[in-house]
Amino acid sequence: MKQVASISLGSSKRNSTVITEIGGQQFQIQRIGTDGSKQTAAELIRKMDGQVDAIGLGGTDLYIYAGTKRYTFRESAALAANAQRTPVVDGSAIKNTLERRVISYLITKHGVRFQDQPALIVCAVDRFGLAEALAAAGSKMVFGDLMFGLGLPIPITTLGGLARLAGLVAPIITRLPVSLFYPTGNKQTQVTPKFEKYFEDASIIAGDFHFIRRYMPAMLKNKLVITNTVTQEDEALLKQRGVDTLVTTTPEMGGRSFGTNILEGVLTVLAGKRPEQLTPEDYSNLIEQAGIEPRVKKLT
Repeated sequence: MKQVASISLGSSKRNSTVITEIGGQQFQIQRIGTDGSKQTAAELIRKMDGQVDAIGLGGTDLYIYAGTKRYTFRESAALAANAQRTPVVDGSAIKNTLERRVISYLITKHGVRFQDQPALIVCAVDRFGLAEALAAAGSKMVFGDLMFGLGLPIPITTLGGLARLAGLVAPIITRLPVSLFYPTGNKQTQVTPKFEKYFEDASIIAGDFHFIRRYMPAMLKNKLVITNTVTQEDEALLKQRGVDTLVTTTPEMGGRSFGTNILEGVLTVLAGKRPEQLTPEDYSNLIEQAGIEPRVKKLT
């Protein structure tokens, strides 16, 4: 049995261990939250190095993409460096491949209409593949990076504007602690509504669930939510808020969806290669071969 462990800066209340089969291979998948402690995360990575087949970084990004450019978070790179033998992944390669496929899947398999539908992506530099796919499907986009990442009341409405923003701020924010602009530790369980108008105006809400949960308003009636890392408790919360349909870009495992870092770890193990040896085409082929599909669930 192969083992993939996700070491997350998020809340330990979301910890889980499941055994599942993917691509004909049995996996033990473990998610361990460190409640925002980088020191604990570093210690766990060192402890598991060479003991598991892949390590995922959760509650943070190692890379973000905008257009053809990739930016590296200094803090996350230092965490990843604690592993000398086991490959460390953050899920960004999956976000840039699997999540691009989700929109066409929803159109062809479920008849979802995106043309002219208002869509909010809470943080698009973290989900650039999904952002491009929604824009290509004709949705009226609002990218909330400045609003939910930096607290500035400035919506971005074009991919060009998003790429320009990334070019300006990514070299700066990737040198700062991720906790300054992303909910880590206990903040992942707190709800503090912000910029509610943009949630209310959107028919489609997409992106990182921790951003969505932290800033969503009291009601999300009839919304389509596209996200991942959703537990059964999160699902119940979205249903209570009136969400019509939940789509998780990663499949269900043990009654919940895990982060893209875990799925990228699984695919890396199936490939039998180091992450740096894998191309987007490799990941797409692995996704096809393993029969991995999004989870679509009506909540109303």
